Amino acid sequence: MVGTTNKCITFLLEQEKDKRYEVKEYKEKRGLKANAYYWELVNKLANVLRISKEELHFLLLQRYGQSEIVSVLENIDVKPYFKYYAEAGESILNGKTFKHYKVYKGSSEMNKKEMSILIYGLVSECQEEGIETKPKAEIESLLKEWRK
Repeated sequence: MVGTTNKCITFLLEQEKDKRYEVKEYKEKRGLKANAYYWELVNKLANVLRISKEELHFLLLQRYGQSEIVSVLENIDVKPYFKYYAEAGESILNGKTFKHYKVYKGSSEMNKKEMSILIYGLVSECQEEGIETKPKAEIESLLKEWRK
């Protein structure tokens, strides 16, 4: 069920009391066409730059994505916890050394606005390299599919 807080509460109050439910925030899914276009351009630009598409994707997340700083004890391996991150320094607090990491939100976790910024950043970089991109109106149409 998808609805407002009041609609969901009303629905739940009408259900059998011994049933279990999972409640989570509704997030619109990204349009598959916009996502496919993003990866199409990543592949083209990566070929021109002669780097892997995964490496380029991370570079784009660093340039146009959202991030947070996370601090952990120096002996903790963060690889199992974060997919996209970069070291951002270290410090000592109460005799313990902490490493700081800039952790980037993956594109699959982005909201519509964040993904739009990422796509337009990629389009701009493709244009700088002479890679043909869709007209702005067509890109907007792909992104509007998201907004329904």
